[in-house]
Amino acid sequence: MRKKRTINQDNMKKGIYILPNLFTTASMFCGFYAVIASMNGDFAKAAVAIMIAAVLDGLDGKIARFTNTTSKFGTEYDSLSDLISFGIAPAILVYAWALSPYGRYGWLAAFLFVACGALRLARFNVQTEVISSKVFNGLPIPAAAGVVATSVLFYYFIGGEGHLYNPYIIICIIALALLMVSNVKYYSFKDLNFFARKPFMTFVLIVVLFIVFVIEPQIMFFTFAVGYCLSGLGWTLYSLVKKRADKREYKHNNV
Repeated sequence: MRKKRTINQDNMKKGIYILPNLFTTASMFCGFYAVIASMNGDFAKAAVAIMIAAVLDGLDGKIARFTNTTSKFGTEYDSLSDLISFGIAPAILVYAWALSPYGRYGWLAAFLFVACGALRLARFNVQTEVISSKVFNGLPIPAAAGVVATSVLFYYFIGGEGHLYNPYIIICIIALALLMVSNVKYYSFKDLNFFARKPFMTFVLIVVLFIVFVIEPQIMFFTFAVGYCLSGLGWTLYSLVKKRADKREYKHNNV
């Protein structure tokens, strides 16, 4: 008796969308190159490759939605690419750059980063329709990788050379890993619409920020990456304080 073909098998027979998956592949290529560069001691090149991978990763989804070429295959392929470019690549980079002198503590911290990144991606895939699209549940893995990459670039910008020897980097990597699997909410920027009319001063502010980024890109990228990482914690703390204040006010008004 012949087995009936599933819907997924039929879809695969029809083929896959080329353009968005090309961007995903390019992002994965940058992540793989970052691994090779890290192994060769070219830490700055590895950091730049991870940053380029982040740009390409942001483009593939937008292109898929704009051209109406989204697919289940593309979603799964994007997650696998993200694990390589923003999980494995930054973990190997930070291990080779700063964690290797600390033996098993160093590589275990790097592995925790990879494991939490994988868990973050898996949770995101199953919570897509549950969590509001305006926020991310936990620090996005590209943002965590961005902190690692921009830290390397900032280190060289301020005159650092070769490896970084500072045991606190282990704590930072563990903190990034735990933030990825936390329930801390981060703004997703998905509701930004650059095609809609905006106030004139908004455009002026964007131009000023662009100029500042061009003048000192290492400082600005590092500041933005760390600032975004801390923004979720700041918003969570603000929400907790506001909830307690609202409870006190409610009790006071009902006494």
